[in-house]
Amino acid sequence: MGKKILAIVSEPVSADALRSAAGDDASDAEVLVVAPALNTRSRFFLSDPDPAIERAEEVEEETVERLDESGIDAAGDTGESDPLLAIQDSLQTFPADEIVLFIRPGGEQNWLEEGVVHEAQERFDPPVRHFLVEPG
Repeated sequence: MGKKILAIVSEPVSADALRSAAGDDASDAEVLVVAPALNTRSRFFLSDPDPAIERAEEVEEETVERLDESGIDAAGDTGESDPLLAIQDSLQTFPADEIVLFIRPGGEQNWLEEGVVHEAQERFDPPVRHFLVEPG
């Protein structure tokens, strides 16, 4: 088994996107896909996390399915709404060699603009990369 990649996704990601982000050895990697349960402000204030959790489960399941169909060993989980907490929690049980944040440009949750990528690079030991993906 190759390296361990922690993939943080807000939209479903393809195997091609993973290979583009992590290199050719991504095909031999063990991948943990984590989809944070991203909530809207109004749902947060209404204390209604269910739609965010359901969406995170859908994103995680579709990404794992896409990776599995392409021969990449992948498992998935949902995570905290804060992507930094989702990474921290995941690293407790999955000793990643690399962290890849998949960012949708122009999306409601732009982790690059919000400083999440920079903060993750400062906070965590494994190298942190980011990769821009189009939805779909």
